[in-house]
Amino acid sequence: MLIHIAVPLFQVATLLLVGALLGRSLIAAIVAVIAMVIALVLQGRGHRREAEAPTPFDGAADFVSRFVGEQWVTFPRFVRSGAWHANLQRARRPR
Repeated sequence: MLIHIAVPLFQVATLLLVGALLGRSLIAAIVAVIAMVIALVLQGRGHRREAEAPTPFDGAADFVSRFVGEQWVTFPRFVRSGAWHANLQRARRPR
C-alpha cells in the first residue's frame, strides 16, 4: 500500500527542496532530501515485485533523467487516465 504514495511523496519533496533552496532553509532541504530518498526506496521495492523488471540504468545521468521523467511526466499521465485510482482501490481490497 505504501508504494502508492511514493511518487506523490517524491513530488512534494521536490517542491519542498526547491522552496528550501530559494528560502535558504537547511532544515527544510534536509527533510526534503530524506523524503526523496524514502520515496526512491519505496519505488525500488515496488519495482522488485513487478512481473517485468525495468530496463537497467546505463549510469547516473540515465537514472536521474528516467527517474525524474517517471515522477513528473509518466505518473501524472497515469493519474489522469484513472489507472492510479483503480490500482489504489484494488490494493485496498481484502485478499
